[in-house]
Amino acid sequence: MFVFLWTFYRIKFNSVFRYISSRASRKYFPIIDGTLQQEHRRVFEVNLQNSQICHQRYQEHWDKVLKGGGQNAVTRHTQGNQKILARERIRMLLDDEDYLELSPFAGLGLPYGDIPGAACLTGVGKIKGLWCLFAANDATVKGGTCFPITAKKQIRAQEVAMQNRLPCVYLGDSAGVFIPLQADIFPDKNQGGSMFYNEAIMAAMNIPQVSLVCGSCTAGGAYTPTMAEETVIVDRIGAIFLGGPPLVKAATGEEVSSEVLGGAALHSEVSGVVDHFVSVESEGFECVRNIISTLNFSLPEENPTEVEEPLYSAEDLLGLAPLDYSNSLDVRLILSRLIDGSRFQEFKARYGTTLLTGFARIEGHQVGIVANNGELTYEACLKGSHFIQLCNQRDTPLIFLQNTAPEPAPTLSKAESNSNRLKSQGSMMSAVACASVPKITVVIGGCHGADSYAMCGRAFEPNFLFLWPNARVSILAPGHAGAVLHDEEEDAQEINEILKEESSAFFSSGRLWDDGVIPPQDTRKMLGKCISIMNQQKYRLQQEKQHIPLRF
Repeated sequence: MFVFLWTFYRIKFNSVFRYISSRASRKYFPIIDGTLQQEHRRVFEVNLQNSQICHQRYQEHWDKVLKGGGQNAVTRHTQGNQKILARERIRMLLDDEDYLELSPFAGLGLPYGDIPGAACLTGVGKIKGLWCLFAANDATVKGGTCFPITAKKQIRAQEVAMQNRLPCVYLGDSAGVFIPLQADIFPDKNQGGSMFYNEAIMAAMNIPQVSLVCGSCTAGGAYTPTMAEETVIVDRIGAIFLGGPPLVKAATGEEVSSEVLGGAALHSEVSGVVDHFVSVESEGFECVRNIISTLNFSLPEENPTEVEEPLYSAEDLLGLAPLDYSNSLDVRLILSRLIDGSRFQEFKARYGTTLLTGFARIEGHQVGIVANNGELTYEACLKGSHFIQLCNQRDTPLIFLQNTAPEPAPTLSKAESNSNRLKSQGSMMSAVACASVPKITVVIGGCHGADSYAMCGRAFEPNFLFLWPNARVSILAPGHAGAVLHDEEEDAQEINEILKEESSAFFSSGRLWDDGVIPPQDTRKMLGKCISIMNQQKYRLQQEKQHIPLRF
């Protein structure tokens, strides 16, 4: 009896101690003063007006994406073909609607026209409590045809899965490649074939892949379900073939139905290409969910500890998102509205002050913050390199808040400082490239020149990269072409106009240079979700395979 009571109270004491420690540890960091002063009001109002214009454009893009291929295509898909829309499929597949959608504006504003959502829906959501990547063709957009931007979006989704070791679910419903643009889809290593290469590599990495065939998987699209570990097919709706009935008739003159050529019965009973046969789509989603429940993960119980909210309103971020670099306020004002309790342990506070570095927590997760707060100077780069190496040593994820300065006009007086900065900037780039911890980049203002690489731009492969609607992405900031073309005023004006159009967040996102445009006030929630996704790989049960030696 004594032993029982001692054990009981010891467990209770330890749990209470851990709870108090966790509560206390969250309050170690000093609080940032995020109060908006009177001198901030003018800049705040200018930024707020710009954010309202950007949000209107953001909403217009969302409305276009949600319409898919248009009302006629939606009616044909749901009533004529008796199929479920891609977004509804995702709702039926996932535990809830709280998922992270990737690159929703990809495909808008392209030279070959608008391809809403790039004719596919990709993202990360929970299935049976497990974060999984999903990629679903949207057959209302050109029959789910694969355009160059479609292949790029699906390859990017696979990269997210590989970086974060996420199980994958493919929902196939595609008419195959858009032949008029085949030169930009077929031949190169970063084009269509990379999807199948990635499937093979993911299999070698022991990343589970499941496919649900809920439409035609034609030509190259036939390999996606074929190469998955487990495949489910829906009767009378799903079909897999390299050449569909029209191609067979054109080649041989023979008329054959989709069902006979590559339907559910054929592939589940004869070819063995698929592993599970279901009568209706709803059964298919339940079958996929059951497959996911067999995966070898041991997830921790949900942490009931209450997370400290920031002390300042996230709505203020609309007035803190800079119209341009000259309208940027102290980045601490932004940070105080993103991190738990507005608490921040600053690193090297008095050195390289144009770069803010330090530790904070976002929805309970400890992170390292690297944020632009002015020009990326020689001292700032050295400080950034030191802090990034520190986070890498401590296995702490990094969050980059990017707002780089426009490229300054070259002058003789700046030559020496620029030469020094080159070396330190190169050191910071190396630190970013070689850091093995997860990284997330949010472009809150400008993304210009080589400074953007040091701040973990797209080329430096952050796990996720998002833009605020006000963001600008270009090698040279709009309005600064005159610094390069001194005596050619007309040319400078023309280039500035091009830069203004091509540097917008929506131009960038339409070409998939990022993982999406997000409203500033949603940033904290998005960061918390991304960190949770990146951390999941820690809970995978991966055991070394035991090889039995042969005896002769």
